[in-house]
Amino acid sequence: MKITFLGAAKEVTGSCYLVKTENARFLVDCGMFQGGEVEDELNYQEFIFDIKDIDFVLLTHAHIDHSGRIPVLYKRGYRKRIYATHATVDLCRYMLPDSGHIQEMESEWKNRKRKRAGKPLRDPLYTAEEAGESISIFYGVDYGEVIEPAPHIKVRFNDAGHMLGSSIIEVWVNEKGKETKIVFSGDLGNEKVPLLRDVTPINEADYVLCESTYGNRIHEEVSDRAKRLMEIIIRTIKRGGNVVIPSFAVGRTQEILYELHKERDLYKDEIEFLNNIPVYVDSPLATSITDVFAKHPECLDDEAREYIKKGEMPLDFPNLHFTHSVEESKVLNEIKTPMIIISASGMCEAGRIKHHLKHNLWRPECTVLFVGYQAKGTLGRKLLDGEKDVKIFGEDIHVKAEIEYIESFSGHADQRGILEWISNFEKKPKKIFIVHGEDKAQEELADKIEAQFGIETLIPSRYDVYDFDKEELIKGEVEDKEKFKLELNNKLEEMKLRSEKAFNKLQEILDRKDGKDLTSIMLEIDNINESLMKLYKELLD
Repeated sequence: MKITFLGAAKEVTGSCYLVKTENARFLVDCGMFQGGEVEDELNYQEFIFDIKDIDFVLLTHAHIDHSGRIPVLYKRGYRKRIYATHATVDLCRYMLPDSGHIQEMESEWKNRKRKRAGKPLRDPLYTAEEAGESISIFYGVDYGEVIEPAPHIKVRFNDAGHMLGSSIIEVWVNEKGKETKIVFSGDLGNEKVPLLRDVTPINEADYVLCESTYGNRIHEEVSDRAKRLMEIIIRTIKRGGNVVIPSFAVGRTQEILYELHKERDLYKDEIEFLNNIPVYVDSPLATSITDVFAKHPECLDDEAREYIKKGEMPLDFPNLHFTHSVEESKVLNEIKTPMIIISASGMCEAGRIKHHLKHNLWRPECTVLFVGYQAKGTLGRKLLDGEKDVKIFGEDIHVKAEIEYIESFSGHADQRGILEWISNFEKKPKKIFIVHGEDKAQEELADKIEAQFGIETLIPSRYDVYDFDKEELIKGEVEDKEKFKLELNNKLEEMKLRSEKAFNKLQEILDRKDGKDLTSIMLEIDNINESLMKLYKELLD
């Protein structure tokens, strides 16, 4: 048996793993790469496996960095089953066509630029219609249900507590009379995430693939989360500004609404004031997803179900509005009185949030409040890192708004949460593969696991292969010359894109007049150099 790391390894954000056994070949996740222009280009690369050889797909959850290339699989001819929880299937019914719509819009915008530059035009990665068609091959399963998608392979989905329907997947493979159990963590949920149940403990495994998004971080106390949210809102509204919350349409938006619903009871002196603040959820997708939450009470925690038993909708309160049309969205930026705008995308890379940032970032009375992880290279990450000048739709925007971040709203477990989940293994895994995180997070988490549990950890790069028979991690193993050429071409194209991006950044550093001292400039150049050296080393390996 072998597993190939095709996505969520070093410096790559899309989750995808190819497992080859004696009897079957299957994927766990087929996510879209996210983070910037380079990552966008990676989505267009050819798969280094033959689609016709894939027997089935297991999907941990509906987030686009885990599900977003499934329509590409479908578009290129895949017609076998994709197994996921019922809630995940229902979420993908909305999320994948929405992703296709974004692909169409982005393609149209980029093609205008390509045409002006004399470059060839390109079709979108997939359309909303193609994404909708791919739902026909999804197959819903229950939490705790054991299925056998192929001979000698058993699978069970467990609640990961990360988002509605999210799963930790247990896979048992029988080969040559020997059973091997692999656990795919998916994305592990943060403790006491509002609305959702806690992460399911797993008590045994031979091998574990463990995410590391916050592998080097400890979240602030969850109990302080709602208090900070209300303080930021009240402070901003009282000075006449808007609170703009870039939020993932699925999960995070509903969690924010839930906290706003609950916390009003704790601010009785301010209740009239709070009830007069309009809250706009400016995302058609978020509106649809909120309905999906109501359809799946089996995924909700005890507190949320108690609200429902009392006949109270936990995702509703006075002065809450859902916008649907583009026209309704545009009107929000003409309103002069303070309000709260919750809009997607959560990393500010696409969607209506970019328009709201364009109209609010330059206003010192406003606040942009981040409530989720921001990947490297995204506009959200740039704002969090303190950049004072950003480009939105080609226009230079000087950042004067207050930038806030409530980390404990994250749907990801922090280092403490990941280690606590690993501590539940009564049968200690032989090895843990650290995936789906930035380099420093992966390295620190790996060190912590080895020190605390004495379990060997491995940090694979993209295209690395682990051979379970040899118990060896092999650098970029391929089966034939054509696959090697394809893999090498993909890596060369990635190097070209990242190099071009790095040189543009260097030119930007040389051209700007922002008064940064020489030490700061040299630090930025060192970071660019380190990133390029890692890429060159991967290519040589």
